[in-house]
Amino acid sequence: MRTAAPRTAFVTGGASGIGRALALALAAKGVAVTVADLVAPDLPGMDLPEMDHVELDVTSPEAVAAAVQAVRRRHGRLDFVFNNAGIAVGGHTEELTLDHWNRTIDVNLRGVVHGVHAAYPIMIEQGHGHIVNTASLAGLVPAPLMLPYTATKHAVVGLSMALRAEAAAHGVRVSVVCPGFTDTPLLDNANPGLPYTETGAQARDAAVRAQGRLYPVESLAADIMRGVARNQALIVAPASGRLAWRAARLSPVGAIRAAALAIGRVSPPLKRT
Repeated sequence: MRTAAPRTAFVTGGASGIGRALALALAAKGVAVTVADLVAPDLPGMDLPEMDHVELDVTSPEAVAAAVQAVRRRHGRLDFVFNNAGIAVGGHTEELTLDHWNRTIDVNLRGVVHGVHAAYPIMIEQGHGHIVNTASLAGLVPAPLMLPYTATKHAVVGLSMALRAEAAAHGVRVSVVCPGFTDTPLLDNANPGLPYTETGAQARDAAVRAQGRLYPVESLAADIMRGVARNQALIVAPASGRLAWRAARLSPVGAIRAAALAIGRVSPPLKRT
């Protein structure tokens, strides 16, 4: 009797943080996972027979397309694509340069666009598949002091919701993940490769002050897996994030006022000389 080919998943930013937790959760369910990242995966635990690793810069559309096509050729199918790669860029807006903005747009937005552009036609052709884009709670609520990041995450939410409406007719599912502050290396590597407006330690401290505690990445991965299984359009976690999102929907003006008040607690005004 011929056995069915295993389901496959392609995870960008899969070497650490949310991507790593997702890759491990998928592999535990028998999914053949391709982990794509600029760096080698965070071992141990990632050297599983269910996992392949590929070096990938998501800002290159040609490289993303080639990596996605390679997964389909190798396994004969493409079931899940997690467009998860991202960077954290923030600071007082008047201190940010266009390099901060452009780098964030290239990775956090164009990286998602490249993943969708590569995977969506394949999924339409095969009549099934699930695209899962990682945005942020910052894509749903006012998030000052991180405007490049906030702008791209709002864009990813909008892209995902609109694509979901189109994709349903082709049997393709689309979800977007909006986590609150999660305990990942993203915070420690704030403003990567760019002039720092704050250190990673300052970013982590600010996140703890804003949310109370950082959400464990394994818990978030479990939330995402449940949401994908249920075909949720929007996966928001933790519970405090869902509360903030609902409050912002009920009172956008109130959410802006609350964000303005929080600025002083999270990052005092810069002193001018």
